[in-house]
Amino acid sequence: MMPLAVPRAGRNCPTSYAYGAGVFAREPDLAAQTLYVIGGLYGNPQALDAIEALAASEADVPQLVFNGDFHWFDTDPAIFADLHARVLRHTALRGNVETELAADDDEAGCGCGYPEDVSDDVVAHSNRIIVALRASAQQALGDARHTLAALPMHLLATVGTARIGIVHGDATTLAGWDFARERLDDPARRAINEQFFRKAGVSLFASSHTCLPALRRFRVEGQECGVINNGAAGLPNFSGLTAGLISRIALTPAPAALNVQYERIFRIDGQDIHVAAIVLDYDQASWRAQFLRDWPDGSVANTAYLQRIDHGPAYSPEQACPAGFK
Repeated sequence: MMPLAVPRAGRNCPTSYAYGAGVFAREPDLAAQTLYVIGGLYGNPQALDAIEALAASEADVPQLVFNGDFHWFDTDPAIFADLHARVLRHTALRGNVETELAADDDEAGCGCGYPEDVSDDVVAHSNRIIVALRASAQQALGDARHTLAALPMHLLATVGTARIGIVHGDATTLAGWDFARERLDDPARRAINEQFFRKAGVSLFASSHTCLPALRRFRVEGQECGVINNGAAGLPNFSGLTAGLISRIALTPAPAALNVQYERIFRIDGQDIHVAAIVLDYDQASWRAQFLRDWPDGSVANTAYLQRIDHGPAYSPEQACPAGFK
């Protein structure tokens, strides 16, 4: 088989994706006692069902924020339209997927901003998926497809004393990768990461774009700060496990009814803020059957994602949140 031709589309980030950490030095957009941050739903309605059930199980109704890429595999226009309407009942940001669905050209490809260590085949697959999905979005939404571009790229929330920058990518760019585990752990980037918190005036960032989860703590001028990346709500996140993850940031610990992958306390301005990754046990059999109907054997998404749907990525909870987390 000839290798897929890959232009820079899918790797280069459009200049319109940039915002800079200073945009968070503003009044909050919302305040909550309990916040769910849901990234990478990827057109999985079974995962959305599970999210709504989790929210209903909490004593205090959580605020739901979908921080981008809530579409991806939902090429059936009816499923696309239904999922779209359900997500927009809550607070939603746009990810690169929604941004490029609103576009009329393929200049940015999928808009993923993939780093050079991601294979050309992955980039090419994603670029082809966005073209197929744009046709579905047009059928589902008509001219309203273009309104996706009006969704915000970032949001500032408060939970108690914590100011939380909610993004799709990272502190400066819609499709940035600075909240990937490897960059968060790179000692050479420590000063850069700490500067993000100073410029933004936030204690926590919540993101998702890299599609693999991470929870990390920083100390900036004596104050605890942190990044929680939920990876993906609509895809497995760990090897051998077929479940999504969402982020929960709250004044109270996660209730026993929730399946907590890991949870840590951040002491922020004298108050304990509970930051957790919650396992999303969606109906895997129904989701897999739907995926195979829409993306049968030989299709681009089947080639790129069925292995992960069935077995998870080569990634462990220990990598996401080390046992010795301090």
